[in-house]
Amino acid sequence: MRTLPALIGVLLMLSMVQAHAADDALPEGFVRADQTVPGLVLDLRYAGADNFVGQRIDGYEAVHVVLTAQAAEALGKVQADLLPFGLGLKVFDAYRPARAVAHFVRWSSMPDDPATKRAYYPDIDKQKLFEEGYVATRSSHSRGSTLDLTLVSIDRDGAARELDMGTPFDFFGPESWPDYAALTGEQRSNRLLLKLVMERHGFKPFDKEWWHFTLGNEPFPETYFDFPIR
Repeated sequence: MRTLPALIGVLLMLSMVQAHAADDALPEGFVRADQTVPGLVLDLRYAGADNFVGQRIDGYEAVHVVLTAQAAEALGKVQADLLPFGLGLKVFDAYRPARAVAHFVRWSSMPDDPATKRAYYPDIDKQKLFEEGYVATRSSHSRGSTLDLTLVSIDRDGAARELDMGTPFDFFGPESWPDYAALTGEQRSNRLLLKLVMERHGFKPFDKEWWHFTLGNEPFPETYFDFPIR
C-alpha cells in the first residue's frame, strides 16, 4: 500500500505529465504533418540559424511541419503522387507564428550582415523586401495552410537530393520568380513539375517565390495564429 507522501509524489508527476501534454497540444484543426505524411524530408530553416536572418526565429521551438489538417491532407496526396517516381518533398517552412513575422520586421531595421545579404538578397535593400513582396508584415503562413518546399530525388538507399530549381530557397530577387526566363531547361521543368503537382491538389503558387504555395480552400482565411511550434 502506498504511503501518503508516495501518493502525493505520483499525483505531482501525473500533473507534470498532463501539463507537458497540454503545452505540446496544437489548436483544434492543426496537425504535425511530419508525423502524418510519410517520407517528408525536413529542412526547417527558421528553427535554426541557416536563414536570411542568421539566427533561430521566434516561435520555432521544435522541428515540426505544423499545418491545418486540410493542408496536411492535400500535402499527403502530393507526396503520394511523387513517391512512385522516386521523387518526394522537402519542406522548408509551413505554419509560421505571428511572433516570427514580428522578428522579421525587427530584423529589417538592423544593420546588414554581409554574409546573409550576399547569400539571400544581394541586389535588394533589406527594407524593400517588404515593399516588394518578398517578406510580409502579415504572412499567409500564419494562417496555417501555406508552406515552402521543393522536390527531391530519392535514391535506392533513401538519400534525398534536391532538384535544381535555379535558386536556393529564400533567395530574394527576380531569379526566384516562378516564370523567370533565364533558366536552363531542366530548371524550368523542375519548377513546372512542382507547380503542377501542387496545383493538382488544390495549392496556389505565389508569383515571387517558386517554393511558396497556399491551399486554395484554406480553413482559416482571416485568422493569423501565434502559438509556438513545439
